[in-house]
Amino acid sequence: MLDDRLLLENGVEIPVIGLGTWQIPNDITARVVKDALEVGYRHIDTAALYRNEEGVGEGILESGISRRDIFVTSKIHSSCKSYEGAVEAIEESLRKLNTDYIDLMLIHAPRPFNEMGEPSEKNYNKENIEVWRAMSEAYRDGKLRAIGVSNFSSEDMDNIIQNSDIKPMVNQILVNITRYPKKLIEACNERGILVESYSPNATGKLKGEEIKEMADKYGYTIPQLGNRFDYQLGTVVLPKTTHKEYMIENLNIDIEISKEDMEVLKAMGEYEGWKGSNSD
Repeated sequence: MLDDRLLLENGVEIPVIGLGTWQIPNDITARVVKDALEVGYRHIDTAALYRNEEGVGEGILESGISRRDIFVTSKIHSSCKSYEGAVEAIEESLRKLNTDYIDLMLIHAPRPFNEMGEPSEKNYNKENIEVWRAMSEAYRDGKLRAIGVSNFSSEDMDNIIQNSDIKPMVNQILVNITRYPKKLIEACNERGILVESYSPNATGKLKGEEIKEMADKYGYTIPQLGNRFDYQLGTVVLPKTTHKEYMIENLNIDIEISKEDMEVLKAMGEYEGWKGSNSD
C-alpha cells in the first residue's frame, strides 16, 4: 500500500494512503508526523482549520526525509471567501509549513462551516470563484502542485468547472462504510476529479455486529476494514491516529474484499446526502 499512487489529471502522483491530522494538537503534531514518516507514510493531510501546519512542517523537517518525497495537503479555511484572503491564506500556509510549495491545496468547504447543512439561499458561488482564482494563480506560479476542493457537491464543483480554465483535481469528502455517498463519488469520477476519503473509521464510530463479523472474515480490525473499503472504492484514504502501532495497522490492508461483500458494505451506508456534502 505504501507504494501505491493515484494519478491526478495534471499528471501529479498522489500516495493512496495519507495521514489525517484533524484534531491533533500542534504541540504533538511534529512527533506524530515523524512517526508516520518513519513507518512509511509519504502523504500528510492538514489544514488551516486544524491549527497544526507548523507541527506538520516541523515534523517533516526533523524526519530527515527529502521534502520532494513527501506529499503535503493543506486547505484554505471555509470562512475565507475572497481573492485577497485566499492569496494571504496560501502564503500563510507556506510559511507555517516552512516549505516553498504545497503539493495539494483545497478549498475546505463551499460555505463557512457554521452554514454547512443549514438551509440557505446563499451559495457563495462568486466567492468560491474568487478563491479559486487565487489558487489557480498560485498553481501556475509553482507554489501549489495541484488544487482541488473539499466537501463540495456536484453543483459546487460545476460552478468552478464552468467558470475557470482549471478544473478541480480532487474533492475530499466524508466516505466510510456508514456514510457512502455513491452519487457524489460517481459525479466526481464523471468529471475526472479524484476522490479523497476522510474519516474512513467514522472518527472512531465505525462499529456494529455486522461490520465486526465482516472484519473478522478478512482477519481485519474494524478500522482496517474501513480503510480497505475506501481503498477499493478507488479513493485516497486518510486515516487519522496519533499512535505508531495504529499507523502501521492502518497500512496493513492487503487482503481484498470480495465484490459481493463490497456491495453489502456499500448498502450499509449509501445515502443521497445534502448539498455541500459534509464537513471535517
